[in-house]
Amino acid sequence: MKFRGTFVRAFPALALAACSGTAWARDDGQLWTGGAATVNLGDRWRLTGEVIARFSDNRGGLYEIEAPTLLNFRLAKDVSLAAGYVHNPQFTDGDVTTVERRAREQITVDNIARVAGGKLSARLRLEQGWRDNVDGTGWRVRPYLKYSLPLQGKTSLVLSNETFLNLNTTAFQGQDGLDRMRNLIAINTPLAKDVTIEAGYLNQYGFVRGGEDNRDHIASISVSASF
Repeated sequence: MKFRGTFVRAFPALALAACSGTAWARDDGQLWTGGAATVNLGDRWRLTGEVIARFSDNRGGLYEIEAPTLLNFRLAKDVSLAAGYVHNPQFTDGDVTTVERRAREQITVDNIARVAGGKLSARLRLEQGWRDNVDGTGWRVRPYLKYSLPLQGKTSLVLSNETFLNLNTTAFQGQDGLDRMRNLIAINTPLAKDVTIEAGYLNQYGFVRGGEDNRDHIASISVSASF
């Protein structure tokens, strides 16, 4: 128990330090808000819909809405498969500049291991993207690792890392290989029986070859409901 208390107090500082990046990174302050609903279709099937709105200081407000819809199948107790479609309009000064449409496939494995009283989970996501009036299909893979540590009751500390790896280049996907990394520290807690809220800090670091890297400091808040 003493180790857990020390871990909880120390890890946020360590996580933020690890996310701090280099002095020459270009910074941006952002707000990401989201809502998700999961509907149980019976047996092993579920349907999940989500809407995420992203706002940026450097981009003058709303710059992106991401709306994924996924059909999930529980393959085993802690393993699920999902596939679906992501609608992703992007904005400049309130006007739509382009629309990206993506196919998404993923596998999620929960309860991989117990670490310091918390639970480790992982997800591997594959995406294919197309943009209106732009040639090419952008392929990328997104490995994701999440650690959830119970604090009190059903409230948990959540730490996660997601890395974006581009598998090719197109007119809108300018480099292959390592593209960006997202590190999150958040608190997840129930609002009602089947409704939870997660709020915290997300650091998104973008790797730019031959140019200035960029770093987004993001206040992230999302609400999820299950039916």
